[in-house]
Amino acid sequence: MVLSQLGHILVSVCDSVMVGQTGKLPLAAVSVGVSMTTVLMVLGLGISMGAVPRVAAANGRGDNPALGHLLVGTIWLNTLVGVLLAGFSQLLPLAMPHLHQAPEVVALATPWVRVVGLSLLPLMVFQGFREWAEGLGLTRQAMQLSILGNFINALLCYALIFGHFGAPAMGLMGAAWATLVARIIMALLMAQYVLRAKELQEKRPAEAATWLEPGLAELRGQLSLGLPIGVQMMFEVGAFAASALMMGWLGVTTQAAHQIAINVASVTYMAASGIAAAATIRVGNLRGAGDLAGARQAGFAAYWLAFGFMGTMGLLLVLFRHYIPTLYNTDPAVVAQAATLLAIAAGFQVSDGLQVVGLGALRGLEDVKVPSVVALLAYWAIALPLGYGLGFGLKLGAPGIWLGLLTGLSIVAGVLLLRFRQQSEPGGPAPQGQQPGQPLTKAEELVVLGQPAG
Repeated sequence: MVLSQLGHILVSVCDSVMVGQTGKLPLAAVSVGVSMTTVLMVLGLGISMGAVPRVAAANGRGDNPALGHLLVGTIWLNTLVGVLLAGFSQLLPLAMPHLHQAPEVVALATPWVRVVGLSLLPLMVFQGFREWAEGLGLTRQAMQLSILGNFINALLCYALIFGHFGAPAMGLMGAAWATLVARIIMALLMAQYVLRAKELQEKRPAEAATWLEPGLAELRGQLSLGLPIGVQMMFEVGAFAASALMMGWLGVTTQAAHQIAINVASVTYMAASGIAAAATIRVGNLRGAGDLAGARQAGFAAYWLAFGFMGTMGLLLVLFRHYIPTLYNTDPAVVAQAATLLAIAAGFQVSDGLQVVGLGALRGLEDVKVPSVVALLAYWAIALPLGYGLGFGLKLGAPGIWLGLLTGLSIVAGVLLLRFRQQSEPGGPAPQGQQPGQPLTKAEELVVLGQPAG
């Protein structure tokens, strides 16, 4: 799960590292482009994640017909959302001239956003098949395809950015086209696995006609759980995107430094989100089987894993904060500012890890609406205003903006930990479709006893 989640952010890392070699202006353009497209991407990813706890719970009950309907509903919903996101991404450049960014940065970022925006459609199709398979506990295939996709992206970036292997030297745009091609290939291969794997035959829809009738009730069920997750993720990533735009007000050098630091911090965050995704599957599966105590234990195990991992990453960022930026760009001013921001990033590693694991564990309990409200208030009512006040009011610049983000992450982490402790106590929420105290079905009893249902 960790390697699969890293696959999303490593595309951006590869783009940033290679584009950074061409200068700080293209790197700043990538910062603006990534900030805008990532907000749309995480909204889509969050909506797709709504399938995981439902699939895990149905799998825990041994309900194969429900799994077939969930697959159809997930692919339909993700495809529709992908079309909408790709279409909306083409409108983003219209807003860029009004965000007070450097004109030369906007000129470079505009075509990049349009191409990468198109890649949101194949990404959502990939996510649909991936989340369904991972809800069953089948995580290795998505990991392998993520690794393959990143290899293809890196190879194409190297060829298209710098003009190697007979390809045209496209600079910044080479990275955008590489991302689009890699995501199309990943979608096709993930679909092929889910639709043709023999071990999934009993869990797929039995009749081909089922694919033509997803059912409005099923789509609403998927959306009612996935949309709050997507909104919560959009609030969080949107806050970081807003901070990137604030960096643009401080100049191209500061914006390039921010892109380096946030890119590095995003790698560790996505690793922690892999632990969170595993928590969603484990908590959802155990909860679906009626084992709330086991679900609680799985959630806290994920908390401890994230604490240990992110604490270690924080120490590494402090130790190597002056070296890591040179992998992206060698401009002394950019490196110095990025090193300062990485020191602050080290400070919020644990908070960032704990808050994303809290979200994952609560998703396993299908508790998604309260976390969305918490994210809205913590990031947009506290973190951004505080960051703006420190950065511009007290003249602390980029470090002040990041200190505001650190505050918001810490608040979310604390509140969600308390929320999970409360929701996972005995007598907590019952699985969807089962009321508290309602007897288990025969299939559910067999699953709880560790025997095959049916």
